[in-house]
Amino acid sequence: MKKVLVFLAVLAAFSNLVQAQETIKVVSTQELANVCKLPASPESRSFCIGFTTAVYETYLATRHPQRAKPFICVKQPAPARDEVIGDFVKFAQSNPQAADKPAAGVFLGFMATRFPCARK
Repeated sequence: MKKVLVFLAVLAAFSNLVQAQETIKVVSTQELANVCKLPASPESRSFCIGFTTAVYETYLATRHPQRAKPFICVKQPAPARDEVIGDFVKFAQSNPQAADKPAAGVFLGFMATRFPCARK
């Protein structure tokens, strides 16, 4: 029994070591734009919608309304999702300097220019 426990402990330690050496690749703006181009496969469309929705929802969930003024204000009724994603692809293509930048930040910048908040 002790040999089994020692084996499992060694296996778990090795597994954690392998995971620690794994690098997490950040999606670039160019990669996201390529995935989001229409027509897209069901997998690409799912990734695109999931990624962009997660970035926007994270912005909404983490922005403290009394400490940080909003910089993205989507008026209702909101435009169709495919229209916004198509606009992002055009934005990414017309800003090649952002191609290798992390997609999440560039997408938030796009959203801020596409849906600016009213100035007071």
